[in-house]
Amino acid sequence: MIITVTLNAALDVTYEVPSVTWDGVNRVGAVHRRAGGKGVNVARVLAALGQDVLVTGLAGGPTGRAIEHDLRAAGLPAALTGIAAESRTTLVVSEPGGATLFNEPGPEVSAAELAAFVERYTSLLAGADAVVVSGSLPRGVPADFYATLAAVAARAGVPAVVDADGDPLRHAPEGRPAVVKPNAEELARAVPGGTPEEGAQALRERGAEAVVVSMGADGLLAVTGEGTFRARMPYTVRGNPTGAGDSLVAGLALGLVEGSPWPDRLRRAAALGAAAVAAPVAGDFDGEVYADIHPQIVIT
Repeated sequence: MIITVTLNAALDVTYEVPSVTWDGVNRVGAVHRRAGGKGVNVARVLAALGQDVLVTGLAGGPTGRAIEHDLRAAGLPAALTGIAAESRTTLVVSEPGGATLFNEPGPEVSAAELAAFVERYTSLLAGADAVVVSGSLPRGVPADFYATLAAVAARAGVPAVVDADGDPLRHAPEGRPAVVKPNAEELARAVPGGTPEEGAQALRERGAEAVVVSMGADGLLAVTGEGTFRARMPYTVRGNPTGAGDSLVAGLALGLVEGSPWPDRLRRAAALGAAAVAAPVAGDFDGEVYADIHPQIVIT
């Protein structure tokens, strides 16, 4: 089983439109409402790949109940810790060739609520093969909390994948996660100056076992204990990039559980990320795009 952690769970709303007029009236072609947040998206992809998953995190208020209802409807097992404040909503406006994302900041979390989550999370690790800790932190959560969760998992013998930005990313290696997955911009903010390879190596020196950098159309860079690898994409997929990184992380987590060689896990992760761009909603991926692009990805 793979546990995913989404502390800032959301109700994701996606508007599909033919084009956007920002100072006028827009007609929405289709509306999608579903439970979201990076860990939830990762769980959806893993479940679609036939993996047992468990969604954990925080949820509160009517929006939190809507999130839990959607997870049940989707058949995604969940063990969310309740909080008093209202969970957030996100909005994606998706048009052909691109998308714009609006993220609410999320609820305020108390120390007691956070302690209750940690207690539950620790007990759940007994049945886990890996854990994915990803996304933004709601207000009231310390910046080093992802490092704490990775360290708790490591003590339980469970490898962790951390996907974060800003201070949570800078602190993440302290928990000695198996994989840290920033994108190129997040890495540059965490380790200013130098090349992506130098930045990734710096995070490894701080404690991460491996660092995988997603570089958009340029593919992936992985700096690991077994060497440095590049996954190069054969072509660019156009569409909605929201959730592409989550699909990529799902591929990395699955490779971690299977113990597959780095070239194989990077090829699958890169293909899943590209296939997610072709899907209209975060947490989904286009199977035909995946099947087409997977064998064409070059690993060096």
